[in-house]
Amino acid sequence: MCDFFLTHHCEFPILYHQKQRCRLGELMEKVFTKKSILFGFLLVAFIIIFEIILARLSLPAWPAFMVMIFFFVVHEDTKQAPNILIGGLAGIFCVVLCGMFIEALQPMIGHEAAKLLFVGLFVYSIVLLQHAIPYVFNSYAFMFFLVAALAMPAAKVSPYVWMGIELIVGGIFIAGILGINRMVAAILKNE
Repeated sequence: MCDFFLTHHCEFPILYHQKQRCRLGELMEKVFTKKSILFGFLLVAFIIIFEIILARLSLPAWPAFMVMIFFFVVHEDTKQAPNILIGGLAGIFCVVLCGMFIEALQPMIGHEAAKLLFVGLFVYSIVLLQHAIPYVFNSYAFMFFLVAALAMPAAKVSPYVWMGIELIVGGIFIAGILGINRMVAAILKNE
């Protein structure tokens, strides 16, 4: 059907095919640059090394990887690093607070109502305080809270360990990404 359309409805089907090939070639040149190939290779090596280290220490890697993902989401904007790290720390800590909150209120209002009340208060706090205390009350805090709450039933380590991994290894990941970028720029500069 596609060939029929190209040969019967296009004045110059050969030129049309060449334009498509040209666009595809331009796209491939944009995607597979020396910088992206080298950066990707070094990043994957970095990730594998830290995954092996954390696995050998029987520590979960997810808190650090979330930091890395969010750092990429903000296009490696170093000004956002404190928001990611502190917000993530606050989000994981809120899982601990949520457990205490539920334990205290469960006898009066029940488990589910206490949980929903805490989540409501937490989300409302983010909305109210995001401009006053943006390092703590932000979307990163909520996302870390959500993932930590989901991870809690299968947790093999304390949420305090998650907080340490998020802050220390997550910070190393941010520094590593910046270092890889500098390394790639230096290598390509010498070419």
